[in-house]
This record gives sequence, structure tokens and C-alpha cells, in this order.
Amino acid sequence: MIKRLLPLTLVSLLLAAGMARADDADLGKLEFKNSCAACHGMDGKGGTEMGEFLRIQPPDLSQLQKNNGGVFPTARVYNTIDGRQAVKAHGPRAMPVWGQRYTDDAAQVYADPLLGERTVRVRILALIDYLYQLQRP
Repeated sequence: MIKRLLPLTLVSLLLAAGMARADDADLGKLEFKNSCAACHGMDGKGGTEMGEFLRIQPPDLSQLQKNNGGVFPTARVYNTIDGRQAVKAHGPRAMPVWGQRYTDDAAQVYADPLLGERTVRVRILALIDYLYQLQRP
């Protein structure tokens, strides 16, 4: 039992230490900054310098809910982030633009597959929560 709790405790402590700064207090914001903001901007609206180099312009992520009849498309967003729903601009599903960070392959990095899967899911759900907060009418 203790052997199973030790990795989880260590990850929790590392996450807590990493979130100590005010800018990093929101895990979803940190995930967005590290994985999405270069193309979508921190406000999610696109129009970044990186966007000038892209053949397909990044969509305005602050309008996901509005463009879906007023309902935030949680399942579609989850499937887009984890690579199940292909997005041409993100590259092939085997290697989306952010690499394997949000796929089941990322879970293989951990000695405990269950811990790895949970970590990936926490990252994705935190990112989805941040995207939800970005929604504008």
C-alpha cells in the first residue's frame, strides 16, 4: 500500500511546489501556456506571431461555446486534446503539435501506468477547465 502511495505523494508534492507561484496557481492556465498559447494566444483568440507562419489559422477558442449553440463541447474538446479527433493543423494523431503530452503514450513514462493515466487526464481536464473560463459571448 505504501509503495503505491509514494509515487502519488511525490507527484502531489511536485505539483504543489510548481504551483506555488501566483502565475502557476492555475494548472489549466499553465497547460494552455505551455501547449496552446503559441498559436492560439493566452486569450485563446489566435492572432499570434506564430499564426502568421501557419497555413491554417488557429480558431478563436473563446467562441467554442457560442459556436456550439451555447453549450461548451466538452467531449469534442477532450477528444481534440488527446488526439482522438484529428485536427489538421495539429499534425497527425501519432504526433500532435504538442507531442505525446496528452495521449495514453504519455502515461507509459510512469512506472505505475495508473498514475500515468491519471496525470494525463488531470492535465487534459485542467486544460478544458481553462478553455471553459476563456469563453465569451
